[in-house]
Amino acid sequence: MVAAWSKVVLWLFVINLGIAFGAGLYEHRIVVPRWIGSPPGSERRWDAEAARRDDTGRRFWGFVTTVPLTLLTLANVIAAWGAPATVCGWWLVAAFLALADRIFTFSYFIPTMIRLMAAADSPQSQATAIQWSNLDYARHAFVLLAWLAALKTFSFV
Repeated sequence: MVAAWSKVVLWLFVINLGIAFGAGLYEHRIVVPRWIGSPPGSERRWDAEAARRDDTGRRFWGFVTTVPLTLLTLANVIAAWGAPATVCGWWLVAAFLALADRIFTFSYFIPTMIRLMAAADSPQSQATAIQWSNLDYARHAFVLLAWLAALKTFSFV
């Protein structure tokens, strides 16, 4: 039997992962192209001013993932660890995939974006921004897989 608090934590985890996944895709498809633009007939360039103007890290992500998803991930690791064997497997998969996303975010994505927001347009900042954008696909995959595994956990709860 899964404790009531564990079910609440799992529900919140699923909801937050879904929001994070959808918002991440939106940002990647709609917002990031403003930062890494390529006017017709020219090369891509890094627009730090556009990134600073949007400042999605402080205006959105801090309230959705930086604090809430990180705390929910840790709470779900604890809840899954103590869950019955029938639930534990998928739940731990979900929690550890989300934990991998959180580690990747705090060790690479946040520090790199902070540096990029202070950088002028240059070949180096362009290359770093493009790499940041390309690696974001891996982060989306971690969040999607964590979300699907957390949803699968519900079939056992």
